[in-house]
Amino acid sequence: MAFALCVSCVLAKTVMVLIAFKATKPNSCLTKWARPQVSYLVIVLGTFLQLLISVTWLLITPPFPQYNLNAKSGVIIAECNEGSLAGFWCTTGYLGILALASFLVAFLTRQLPSRYNEARFITFSMLAFLSVWVSYIPASLSTSGKYTVAMEIFAIFSSNWAMLCCMFAPKCYVIMFQASMNSRKHLLGNR
Repeated sequence: MAFALCVSCVLAKTVMVLIAFKATKPNSCLTKWARPQVSYLVIVLGTFLQLLISVTWLLITPPFPQYNLNAKSGVIIAECNEGSLAGFWCTTGYLGILALASFLVAFLTRQLPSRYNEARFITFSMLAFLSVWVSYIPASLSTSGKYTVAMEIFAIFSSNWAMLCCMFAPKCYVIMFQASMNSRKHLLGNR
């Protein structure tokens, strides 16, 4: 849920950037969509759909503990059985769809004015995010037991760090080392 909330926030921000720059054209029908309520709707809808998928999965076939007696002789290993693999992959796939939508919208906005390169950071961070999860899928199918959980945790951490570093590291660099670029005057190009 927290992951869906984060990716929904990135999607909402990207959609608002796209709308803000497209709504400045004369006779644009997007001016009525350039409101904070649109981003709130994207965030709530994106998170609610993940909640709906997760609750459906948990109500129909919830995960349960399973004891593996065959992995090592004389050792009982407690594992988590997902219950329904379809439910698990639906929740994971929905996150992928949200990330792909964020990437596509950010890719569409990459041609913004050179002084406003937020969309480039979002595009690159979502590309890093997607590459981590695309590599996770075959790796998770080839492992079992405690290694699957470790791989999932690694994928969550590395994709979060990829998003944070790709989006916020350039901003921190400008704020800390190039303060003159961090002004409205510089952003608008009025020197």
